[in-house]
Amino acid sequence: MSYKNPAPTVDIIIELIDRPHRPIILIERHYEPLGWAIPGGFVDYGESVEAAAKREAKEEIGLDIELVEQFLVYSDPQRDPRQHTVSIVFLASATGTPLAGDDAKGVGIIDPWSIPKNLCFDHDKILGDYWQYRNYGIRPRLGLGTN
Repeated sequence: MSYKNPAPTVDIIIELIDRPHRPIILIERHYEPLGWAIPGGFVDYGESVEAAAKREAKEEIGLDIELVEQFLVYSDPQRDPRQHTVSIVFLASATGTPLAGDDAKGVGIIDPWSIPKNLCFDHDKILGDYWQYRNYGIRPRLGLGTN
Protein backbone atom coordinates (compact mmCIF):
# COMPACT_ATOMS: atom_id res chain seq x y z
CA MET A 1 0.00 0.00 0.00
CA SER A 2 1.33 3.45 -0.83
CA TYR A 3 0.45 6.62 1.04
CA LYS A 4 0.15 10.12 -0.35
CA ASN A 5 1.33 12.72 2.14
CA PRO A 6 1.57 16.50 2.01
CA ALA A 7 5.00 17.98 1.40
CA PRO A 8 6.61 19.89 4.29
CA THR A 9 7.65 23.45 3.52
CA VAL A 10 8.92 26.49 5.42
CA ASP A 11 8.12 30.17 5.05
CA ILE A 12 10.27 32.79 6.76
CA ILE A 13 9.01 36.25 7.65
CA ILE A 14 12.31 38.12 7.85
CA GLU A 15 12.47 41.52 9.52
CA LEU A 16 15.39 43.76 8.58
CA ILE A 17 16.32 44.96 12.05
CA ASP A 18 18.90 47.48 10.82
CA ARG A 19 16.24 49.63 9.07
CA PRO A 20 13.53 51.94 10.35
CA HIS A 21 10.12 50.29 10.92
CA ARG A 22 11.70 46.79 10.64
CA PRO A 23 10.49 46.12 7.06
CA ILE A 24 10.09 42.54 5.89
CA ILE A 25 11.52 40.88 2.80
CA LEU A 26 9.35 39.45 0.04
CA ILE A 27 10.51 37.78 -3.15
CA GLU A 28 9.03 38.10 -6.60
CA ARG A 29 8.68 34.54 -7.89
CA HIS A 30 10.43 33.57 -11.11
CA TYR A 31 8.27 30.45 -11.63
CA GLU A 32 4.56 29.62 -11.41
CA PRO A 33 2.69 30.66 -9.47
CA LEU A 34 3.90 34.17 -10.26
CA GLY A 35 3.65 37.07 -7.85
CA TRP A 36 5.13 38.08 -4.51
CA ALA A 37 5.84 35.58 -1.76
CA ILE A 38 7.39 35.15 1.64
CA PRO A 39 10.83 33.53 1.20
CA GLY A 40 10.72 29.79 1.74
CA GLY A 41 10.52 26.41 0.10
CA PHE A 42 10.51 22.67 0.49
CA VAL A 43 12.23 20.84 3.33
CA ASP A 44 14.80 18.37 1.98
CA TYR A 45 14.83 14.76 3.14
CA GLY A 46 17.07 14.45 6.23
CA GLU A 47 16.88 18.20 6.95
CA SER A 48 15.31 19.87 9.98
CA VAL A 49 12.75 22.63 9.36
CA GLU A 50 15.09 25.11 11.07
CA ALA A 51 17.96 24.19 8.73
CA ALA A 52 15.58 24.39 5.74
CA ALA A 53 14.50 27.90 6.76
CA LYS A 54 18.10 29.11 7.00
CA ARG A 55 19.06 27.43 3.71
CA GLU A 56 16.06 28.79 1.80
CA ALA A 57 16.70 32.33 3.08
CA LYS A 58 20.35 32.14 2.01
CA GLU A 59 19.42 30.74 -1.43
CA GLU A 60 16.58 33.17 -2.15
CA ILE A 61 17.78 36.46 -0.62
CA GLY A 62 21.49 35.91 0.04
CA LEU A 63 21.34 36.73 3.76
CA ASP A 64 22.12 34.78 6.88
CA ILE A 65 19.13 34.96 9.19
CA GLU A 66 18.55 34.47 12.87
CA LEU A 67 15.43 32.44 13.62
CA VAL A 68 13.46 34.24 16.34
CA GLU A 69 10.50 31.90 16.80
CA GLN A 70 8.28 29.37 15.15
CA PHE A 71 5.09 31.27 14.36
CA LEU A 72 2.31 28.99 13.09
CA VAL A 73 1.67 26.02 10.82
CA TYR A 74 -0.52 26.49 7.74
CA SER A 75 -1.96 23.33 6.21
CA ASP A 76 -5.01 24.15 4.07
CA PRO A 77 -4.85 21.54 1.28
CA GLN A 78 -5.59 24.35 -1.23
CA ARG A 79 -2.81 26.71 -0.02
CA ASP A 80 -0.47 25.75 -2.90
CA PRO A 81 -2.00 25.16 -6.36
CA ARG A 82 0.82 22.77 -7.29
CA GLN A 83 0.31 20.22 -4.49
CA HIS A 84 -0.79 19.79 -0.88
CA THR A 85 1.85 21.37 1.36
CA VAL A 86 2.16 22.01 5.08
CA SER A 87 4.14 25.13 5.90
CA ILE A 88 5.94 25.79 9.16
CA VAL A 89 6.25 29.58 9.34
CA PHE A 90 9.18 31.15 11.17
CA LEU A 91 9.82 34.70 12.28
CA ALA A 92 13.43 35.73 11.71
CA SER A 93 15.69 38.75 11.68
CA ALA A 94 18.52 39.82 9.41
CA THR A 95 20.70 42.78 8.55
CA GLY A 96 22.12 43.87 5.23
CA THR A 97 20.83 44.12 1.69
CA PRO A 98 18.91 41.17 0.26
CA LEU A 99 19.71 40.05 -3.29
CA ALA A 100 17.42 37.88 -5.42
CA GLY A 101 18.75 34.39 -6.00
CA ASP A 102 17.60 30.81 -6.67
CA ASP A 103 13.98 30.96 -7.91
CA ALA A 104 13.50 34.63 -6.95
CA LYS A 105 13.19 37.02 -9.89
CA GLY A 106 13.27 40.03 -7.60
CA VAL A 107 13.33 41.03 -3.97
CA GLY A 108 11.32 43.66 -2.13
CA ILE A 109 11.93 45.43 1.16
CA ILE A 110 8.38 45.95 2.30
CA ASP A 111 7.04 48.31 4.95
CA PRO A 112 3.78 47.35 6.69
CA TRP A 113 1.81 49.92 4.70
CA SER A 114 3.06 48.79 1.27
CA ILE A 115 2.25 45.07 1.01
CA PRO A 116 1.76 44.09 -2.66
CA LYS A 117 -1.70 42.88 -3.70
CA ASN A 118 -0.51 39.97 -5.86
CA LEU A 119 0.69 37.61 -3.11
CA CYS A 120 1.06 33.91 -3.92
CA PHE A 121 -0.28 30.91 -2.07
CA ASP A 122 -1.95 31.84 1.25
CA HIS A 123 0.67 34.48 2.04
CA ASP A 124 -1.96 37.22 2.39
CA LYS A 125 -3.45 35.24 5.31
CA ILE A 126 -0.02 34.50 6.80
CA LEU A 127 1.03 38.15 6.61
CA GLY A 128 -2.33 39.29 8.02
CA ASP A 129 -1.79 36.97 10.99
CA TYR A 130 1.79 38.19 11.35
CA TRP A 131 0.87 41.90 11.35
CA GLN A 132 -1.83 41.23 13.97
CA TYR A 133 0.77 39.46 16.10
CA ARG A 134 3.52 42.06 15.54
CA ASN A 135 1.29 45.09 16.16
CA TYR A 136 -1.00 43.78 18.92
CA GLY A 137 0.66 40.62 20.28
CA ILE A 138 -2.39 38.59 19.28
CA ARG A 139 -1.85 35.15 17.79
CA PRO A 140 -4.64 33.99 15.48
CA ARG A 141 -7.08 31.49 16.87
CA LEU A 142 -6.72 28.00 15.52
CA GLY A 143 -9.55 26.96 13.22
CA LEU A 144 -10.31 23.82 15.22
CA GLY A 145 -13.10 21.80 13.74
CA THR A 146 -12.79 23.36 10.27
CA ASN A 147 -10.99 22.23 7.16
